[in-house]
Amino acid sequence: MVVFLPPLLLLLLLLSGQLVQTSSHPHPDSCRLVQTAALCNHGQLSSVPLGLPGFIEELHLNHNHIQTLQNGPSYPALHTLSCPDNQLETVGSKFFSHTPLIEHLNFAVNNLHVGYQETSRALTTLSQLRVLDLSDNGLTEDMASVLLQNLTRVEHLNLSRNLLLRLDERSFRDMHQLRELDLQRNSLFEIDGAFLHMHRLQRLNLAFNYLPCLLNFQMVQLLVLNVSHNSLEWFISNQDLEETFQLETLDLSDNRLLFFPFLPTRSHLRNLHLSKNRLSFYEHLDSNATSNWTTSIHFYNLGGNLSGVMARLWSDDLHGDISSLELLDLSWNQVSYLPHGFVGSMPILTWLKMGTNCLEVLDLSREQLPGSLYELDLSNNRLTDLRASGGSVGELGNLTYLNLSQNSLQRLPSWWFSSLPSLVSVDLSSNPVGVCPSGHQDDSSCVVWRNIPSLKQLQLAGCHLGTLPDSAFSGTPLTHLELSNNPELIIQPTALQGLSRTLQHLGLGNTGLRDFDFSHFHHLKSLNLSGNSLTRLPDSLLSLQLTCLDLRNNRLSSLTASQASSLASSLQTVLLNGNPFNCCRLDWYWTFERTEALRMVDSWDVTCLGLDEQTHRVQLLSSPSCESEGEESVFWYVLLFLSVALSLVGISALCLLTFRPRTLPRAIKKKCWRPTPY
Repeated sequence: MVVFLPPLLLLLLLLSGQLVQTSSHPHPDSCRLVQTAALCNHGQLSSVPLGLPGFIEELHLNHNHIQTLQNGPSYPALHTLSCPDNQLETVGSKFFSHTPLIEHLNFAVNNLHVGYQETSRALTTLSQLRVLDLSDNGLTEDMASVLLQNLTRVEHLNLSRNLLLRLDERSFRDMHQLRELDLQRNSLFEIDGAFLHMHRLQRLNLAFNYLPCLLNFQMVQLLVLNVSHNSLEWFISNQDLEETFQLETLDLSDNRLLFFPFLPTRSHLRNLHLSKNRLSFYEHLDSNATSNWTTSIHFYNLGGNLSGVMARLWSDDLHGDISSLELLDLSWNQVSYLPHGFVGSMPILTWLKMGTNCLEVLDLSREQLPGSLYELDLSNNRLTDLRASGGSVGELGNLTYLNLSQNSLQRLPSWWFSSLPSLVSVDLSSNPVGVCPSGHQDDSSCVVWRNIPSLKQLQLAGCHLGTLPDSAFSGTPLTHLELSNNPELIIQPTALQGLSRTLQHLGLGNTGLRDFDFSHFHHLKSLNLSGNSLTRLPDSLLSLQLTCLDLRNNRLSSLTASQASSLASSLQTVLLNGNPFNCCRLDWYWTFERTEALRMVDSWDVTCLGLDEQTHRVQLLSSPSCESEGEESVFWYVLLFLSVALSLVGISALCLLTFRPRTLPRAIKKKCWRPTPY
């Protein structure tokens, strides 16, 4: 039975079906709902999607093609709008009229410099805005000042990667609640009173700008200040303030400082980063002053109320309060000595980094290193002598990491390391200091490495080591031992006795090694055998469960199938380039290639020698080109054999015809002649 519906009723049914379909799919296909967040990233959107649930609290429109935001969406619960990396130029003044609760707004990597005035009117309607990201928008300081006016409740502001040149008291005049400000990677060269009214600002990032100096620093409430990668020649705080500075971290690295910064006289400074400057100390000029030297400097034009400051080249009154320092990084400077009592004025210092300086002599007794010291880095200096007394060494009970590498140490107390009860890691690489044999006398040209129960990591690379004596590390449970770059090293059979149960990494690169029995080191995981001219792999390696093996720059032509299978079962990293591998014997390489858990770090550089005596990249070989070349050589052998055989047959026939000329005609006549029928 067919029922005919009236046209009006049919139209109503179609409309109701369409409504049901719309309500069952409330958001576009380009968006994904996760609880109360709508993720519409990478959707090639040109506007804010409509039809999303009205209860969403977060809307993410990252990496789309939105140029303008004009018609505001009706999402009254929205408190986070993220729209970075679009082509956004303008935000309409009424865009936020239906989203008054927005607290977090991210407009990074856009073009808001185009329509910044209208965008400013839109931002003023957000009375709850606390976090604003305007980074990388091509904004100048004048544009930023317009955009930020009347934003009185913003606490976190990001203006990094813009075009700001100069800041003054008008730049952030309405932002009294600001706690964190990021201005890195602009072109700032001057700051004139821009932060004086920000009494709640705690974190300020000015890195990667062009500031020449910071003078009269008096932001007592600041906790973290980063002014790294600028052009600072001076950092002078206001030392007349009686208030205690709350500053905990000060980063002045990668600048042009000539003098130690003039820090506040009262502070809680814990971390001071001064690496990669031109800093030095000048106390010696004061003690050796003559009529040709001046022992003080007069600073002019410091700004503010300071018309001039007279200062000695080194004065305890100027370097300020450093008693609370826990980390001091002076690496990559021009420090040739430490002033008397300088380190002693930091009683809780934990990390002292002095690498890459000009230190020549270090007297631990004179420097009075604090007992709290945990890490001491003196690498890459000019040290030739290290002096210490039993009492001064005994106070370093907390010293755990010591780096003396890349010096010229020739005098070193042989007993010094065994007197440090907490020592875990020592790097003595690139120093001409040997390993003392048993029963030695007190000889400062070698070091005793026995019976140091706390020591786990020892670096002796490039120390010009000769013979490694028997039981050189007995009683010292090393897990990492680096002996590379000692080309004349001779390891006695029992030199590493006692390390079989603990050793996990062993470096023997460029030591002239030809053979070594590794079978006793069952816990060895990482082994460096590079640069040793090995022609074959030691069989003792196959009994180990290595995870990292360095075989670079040897003379290996191939590995056996059993070696490859055994190594591939445990290896995770292998280095192979610099060996003359045979292109016709690469089965081991394909075994490594097929092992998913194994990574050949330098696989692109691994080469082999083919039958044509040419070098080929192994990765570019689809398969070894040995079969076709082998078949061709067999063909030529067969052809040569046939030529010789045919020649012999021909010679035999000629001989037969010569010596028995009637035999062949008679034989032919007998076999082939038939009488004709006529």
